[in-house]
This record gives sequence, structure tokens and C-alpha cells, in this order.
Amino acid sequence: MKTLFHLQISEMKNRRKELRNSATFEEKLLWKYLQNKKLGFKFIRQYSIEGYVVDFYCPAKRLAIELDGNVHFNASQQKYDKYRTRYLEAFNITVVRFHNLGITKNIGKILERITFSLLD
Repeated sequence: MKTLFHLQISEMKNRRKELRNSATFEEKLLWKYLQNKKLGFKFIRQYSIEGYVVDFYCPAKRLAIELDGNVHFNASQQKYDKYRTRYLEAFNITVVRFHNLGITKNIGKILERITFSLLD
């Protein structure tokens, strides 16, 4: 049985646009490597799934990529992130998370991990 869920909810269009326009340096950097199928698959920035917006999403592989800044390291945010990840995984979406520092310091390893996730 196919699991149904809502993608790109029109009510969230302004929020997605706002997030794209206020992208962090790390989001912009990673996007340069993901856009135009540079890793062999199409990615979309700030994609909404149900009531959540993920930083990057590959529909063909059901792969969501999230970048975490320092705010993601307090206890309440970590609890929220875990819940959100489990929720998305319930729809058979794989969520991979990277710290912003990893993007700037070790983009090669990050791209390897993303590529590996795409091959699963």
C-alpha cells in the first residue's frame, strides 16, 4: 500500500521562499554541488513535506538533507529534530543531517556521504 502525504503545500509557499531567500552560507555552498543534477539526481531547496520544510530534497530517492547550525545542539531542539526525523521516516523518507561546520570544513566527505545515500 502506498503511503500518502502532502508535498509542497501551497500554504507553505511563502515560508519556503523566505527560507530560500535567507539561506545560510553553508546552504548556499551545498546547493552549488546539488543543483542541476550534479550528483546525478534532482534536488529541490526548501521542500515542504507535510507541515515541515527540509533544506534539500531528492524526490527520486526520497532523501532529505538537513543542515544544522548551533541552535540544533540545545536539548529542546534536539528532541524536536528527532521527532521530525522519525515523522519523515514514517513516510519512507531518509533524513541525513550535517552540521554547518562540516559543510565548510569538509565538503568532500559530505558529498561522499550524500552520494552513498543516493545509491542505497
